[in-house]
Amino acid sequence: MNKTEFLLKLKLQKGIGYVKLLKIANQLNEERSIKISDLRELDLSQKLLDACVRAFRDSELDRLVRQIYQQCQVVGFFDEAYPQKLRQIYRPPIILFVQGDISLLAKETMTIVGSRYPTNYSERVINRIVPNLIKKEIVIASGLAKGVDSLAHQAALRNQGKTIAVIGNGLNHSYPRQNFDLQREIIQNGVVISEYLPDTPPRPFRFPERNRILAGLSKGVIITEAKEKSGSLITANLAMQENRDVYAVPGPITNQLSAGPNQLIEDGAIPIIDFKI
Repeated sequence: MNKTEFLLKLKLQKGIGYVKLLKIANQLNEERSIKISDLRELDLSQKLLDACVRAFRDSELDRLVRQIYQQCQVVGFFDEAYPQKLRQIYRPPIILFVQGDISLLAKETMTIVGSRYPTNYSERVINRIVPNLIKKEIVIASGLAKGVDSLAHQAALRNQGKTIAVIGNGLNHSYPRQNFDLQREIIQNGVVISEYLPDTPPRPFRFPERNRILAGLSKGVIITEAKEKSGSLITANLAMQENRDVYAVPGPITNQLSAGPNQLIEDGAIPIIDFKI
């Protein structure tokens, strides 16, 4: 059994969360395949060791794994297709579920995020910046939320560029529902990725979790409009912690949606003063 399939079986097993999965993954040997005898050599509690052996032998989990592989591609931390930049971040996802062009995960990427309720200022800025990034063969990443995320994905597709959507739910869900068609289009002309099992529904706490992937995947993050306390600023701060470039679009101090970018600039983000990044 290869390591990715084994880790997926563990992920499917109740009681194995991220911390336990990471502890097990860190002890797996360099070989691509795993034998049950290898498991007995792991430095784990007896309870966790028993869970590993149980998962390895569970034929029902084998069936579920086959089912998942029929729905999407599965990329584990040890696979060559795993994005190199993600390996460097705090709490890297152990497994990614992928639909679309997996080769885009190896390309140079820029993340664009912002308010779910932007003004046309964001749209005008995005429509000028994105074509310049695409000319440099940079892939546009965002979170497939409404507002700025959608504008970024749409601008990339409209300009014959490539785009990556990192979603906060499983691939078998579309959230928000209004982006169902956009998600399908990205699968055809880009790639959609998630760290959650395909049938995982959207929940509020999952969106801040996925922001670390948006921040870690890219060479830099652009924030257009965002309130002083917003998910976009979480992404920007995570990017700063991971030594990524953070760019912010300055705006009038009378506009609440400029409070976030202006604060980021004060904290050291690079102000966008023209449309060339």
